[in-house]
Amino acid sequence: MSMSDEMRGRAQQMRDKAKQLQEEAERASDPQERQRLQEKARKLRDQSEQQGGMTGSGI
Repeated sequence: MSMSDEMRGRAQQMRDKAKQLQEEAERASDPQERQRLQEKARKLRDQSEQQGGMTGSGI
């Protein structure tokens, strides 16, 4: 497996985790918990986009 493939796989895992966190945020009843989960999901999406850019693959 090449370094590029590993980075793409990692970026995909990060996007999947971000989606999971966003779904958890939507179900959260506590506004502070919802905000925390949404922020964490946003950061993961940003990181995955950066990694996707480094491999030359768009999202």
